[in-house]
Amino acid sequence: MRKVIDTIRSLWPLSDETVSALEAVVEPCRFPKRSRLIRKSEYNRYAYFIERGMTRSYWVVDGEEVTTSFSVEGGIVFSMDELYYGRPSEEEVETLEEVEAWRIPLADLTRLWETNLELCNWGRIAHQNEYRRLHRSHQERLALPARERYEAFRRQFPDVCRRANLSYIASYLGITLSTLSRLRAGEGR
Repeated sequence: MRKVIDTIRSLWPLSDETVSALEAVVEPCRFPKRSRLIRKSEYNRYAYFIERGMTRSYWVVDGEEVTTSFSVEGGIVFSMDELYYGRPSEEEVETLEEVEAWRIPLADLTRLWETNLELCNWGRIAHQNEYRRLHRSHQERLALPARERYEAFRRQFPDVCRRANLSYIASYLGITLSTLSRLRAGEGR
């Protein structure tokens, strides 16, 4: 769980006691590429800390998959609908690579946030950062031309640019695959 703990500690200091409390309620799991960690319209009951690999979250809109986010090593994925509102997920999460993760029941994650100030503060900071990312992404989609959106994405997610399928990146940016291909072809100029 080293990558996950290092990432959490980069956002908020965790004592060894808190790390032990977290480690006591997670279990290791592995998923092959193209596995569904979270399924739309289902209760999934777990969050996943990504130790190795990459996932993407997406919605299906008019039969098309619209990528909403990516998670890499050190990240956490879960259904916000289930965790916060007690409803089945509105989103899908799939693995883009083989993933090694640490699974935690949502009930245990909630209990830790309610009883452990260090983990509560980490969760707050992580959510603040995610809100900022979503806000920035929305603003960029409305205000920036495709090239600037792609450049901002490359700065924010260099690992995803190297590892993800271009169609998923194009979907996330709200541009066509052919536009993204033209932008990438012009990178060397």
